Amino acid sequence: MLVTGGAGFIGSHVVDALQERGEDVAVLDDLSTGRRSNLEGALARGAQLHEADLRDARAVRDLVGEVQPQVIFHLAAQIDVRRSVADPAFDARVNVEGTINVLEAARAEAVPRVVNTSSGGAIYGEAEVIPTPEATFPAPMAPYGQSKFAAEGYCDLYTRLHRLSTVSLRYGNVFGPRQDPLGEAGVIAIFCGRLQEGRAPTVYGDGRQTRDYVYVGDVVEANLAAGSAAATGPVNIGRGEEVSVLDLVDALRELAGGRAAAEQFQPVFEDARLGELQRSCVDPSRAAAQLGWEARTGLVDGLRTTLRSLDPVSKDVSR
Repeated sequence: MLVTGGAGFIGSHVVDALQERGEDVAVLDDLSTGRRSNLEGALARGAQLHEADLRDARAVRDLVGEVQPQVIFHLAAQIDVRRSVADPAFDARVNVEGTINVLEAARAEAVPRVVNTSSGGAIYGEAEVIPTPEATFPAPMAPYGQSKFAAEGYCDLYTRLHRLSTVSLRYGNVFGPRQDPLGEAGVIAIFCGRLQEGRAPTVYGDGRQTRDYVYVGDVVEANLAAGSAAATGPVNIGRGEEVSVLDLVDALRELAGGRAAAEQFQPVFEDARLGELQRSCVDPSRAAAQLGWEARTGLVDGLRTTLRSLDPVSKDVSR
């Protein structure tokens, strides 16, 4: 198996799960945002890390030819929405050209299956139907979402033109251990970091904007299911439940229990950010029907596990 972006937040969990299943795993990552430490256990168990740039078509082709994977789990990407706005060409080179390089290598080396990582939150934009099904035409509000949509299109093209089996998983807002609270991360990672530091969370706008938060362990299971399924095209991966930013603040404060940090965890409100969606939630019905997958981890349980993964907060989280 080959996992691109395997040193990253989600990718490293996919690597661990594949190894637990008894698979040999190779990782392609340039370590620009991924961390070697995320793979410490996997490398000790025999995973191979290949440092390479996704934009280097020859390097990608050579690696796929060397590994001869049964499935490529393609998670490597430029994920910083702000950077995509500031430099959309760079965003496209990584997310579109990089995906084409993976697809072309898979075609040339006769790889049976490519599981592409996409984004339900960024692709749909201000959708009229909530939870949003895959049939909704994408209307991204940032170049990042547009590049992910374009990458999906190339996956579909390779399926039509070359009969390469591909599927694109449109994630909701993924959270869990290993997500970096100091970088370009989801609000849960940032809030957990603030709670750990005893600092107040910053809420942009009124805090009533909603997202579909899905635990990383469930996303990993979706990848494994997609790797062995026959489904093609886009598939939403989420809980199908809206949770507001203020709901998150309340849930984390409750999990903090009687700790002094909980008293300091009162939101500080700032002006709404340009282009931020008010509501975002995906309909996971197709995943249930065609992948046999559904999210099993509740929000509170996922938050508790995420907090326990942080030190020293993990020692004090209420049961």
